[in-house]
Amino acid sequence: MQRRITGWYSHNLGMEMPIVAYGHAGYPMLFFPTAAADFLEYERFHLIDAVAHYIEQGRVRIYSINSVNRYALLNEQASPQWKAEILSRYDRYVTDEVLPLIRQDTGEQRGPVTTGASLGAYLAANAYFRHPDVFRGTIPMSGSYDVRQYFDGYSDDNVYFNNPMSYLPNLDDDYFLPRLRHADCIYILTGQGRWEAPERSRQLSDVLNAKGIPHTLDMWGHDVDHDWPWWRKMLDFYIGKLF
Repeated sequence: MQRRITGWYSHNLGMEMPIVAYGHAGYPMLFFPTAAADFLEYERFHLIDAVAHYIEQGRVRIYSINSVNRYALLNEQASPQWKAEILSRYDRYVTDEVLPLIRQDTGEQRGPVTTGASLGAYLAANAYFRHPDVFRGTIPMSGSYDVRQYFDGYSDDNVYFNNPMSYLPNLDDDYFLPRLRHADCIYILTGQGRWEAPERSRQLSDVLNAKGIPHTLDMWGHDVDHDWPWWRKMLDFYIGKLF
């Protein structure tokens, strides 16, 4: 399997941001790491190995990036205003810096499918729901899509537009909503075992149903924990549904 690490100084974030790409051909996917982890997390926890057969067959090309959760949502020293500002800068980093690289590499203009687990699920879903015109779809696993608890009651436009459970219920326009209603793939996945919170995925599904946005809510069994062995199985299964 081809593997390439690159990176650059992000003008949006003011820091070096590395990225790893796996594969030589196929439809692009963009991976967002969990919690405060880095761009190599999915490799270390063998999720890349779990989907390597798709990569080696040239069916998908995977890109994995850093998050800014350690500076934003998980930064207890930062003000809520600054946390929200960093999330908005991260959104611009993804759309203005990462996506052009993926388009140049792949020649694919419709954009990648986003995915991630836990807090990575939130980042993946937020990127897609904010920009259904430049992403193809999303496969969030075991996520929470209402992050207002990280802001201690503070609210501004940056909080609102980085919180899917705030902006999606109010979405009523002639540009983004029609694109979401014609989504290629929205697969919301969760277990119901230890450390999982399936009600968070159900809440997101309820909002999408109310807006007429087609999607799949797949709630795996009560033996399915919030943990890597299950995320490997989930993603392997659902990448197969992309083709």
